[in-house]
Amino acid sequence: MYKYFLLLACVLLALGVGRVAAQSPNYNFDSNADFSKYKSYKWVSIESAQHLDELTADQLIGTLDVELAKKGLRKSPSDKADLYIGYQIARGNPKQLDHDEIGAPYEPPAGATTGTAGETSTTVHSGPLVLYMFDAARNQLVWWSVLPDAIDADAEPDKKQKHMDKAIARLLKDYPPRKKP
Repeated sequence: MYKYFLLLACVLLALGVGRVAAQSPNYNFDSNADFSKYKSYKWVSIESAQHLDELTADQLIGTLDVELAKKGLRKSPSDKADLYIGYQIARGNPKQLDHDEIGAPYEPPAGATTGTAGETSTTVHSGPLVLYMFDAARNQLVWWSVLPDAIDADAEPDKKQKHMDKAIARLLKDYPPRKKP
């Protein structure tokens, strides 16, 4: 009987560890970028991206603004900023995202508009969240992160916010990336 409980405990532990690992963000960054020089940001809407409904998008942007402030970034009141930041929500597996443009020059007039997120007709309610940061001066993608469970569409509003707060903290936990010695 003892062996049965030990085996059951091992299986449950393995399942729990796998679930936690699956909720960790994936990220990548430009190792040549000097992240210490980024002090301000401007939200951009990526036109080809899938976005959340307006209420959830506002909630997400507000949560991201708070977490970005903790990272030393301030939201720019004008179109001038060090970083342009945009997001998209992916349906299904984040590995199916179209990352053809990652690493390519970013030109806001062609692929994005400055303004608030959610200014598109495509509405999704949950899915993996992808956050992109572009160096505004170089027109270059410098950092991105994907988190599979950032939005809990089925949760009550207060629980949804608590879940989002924790998820966004995890999404940005590796920003700015640490410099290698």
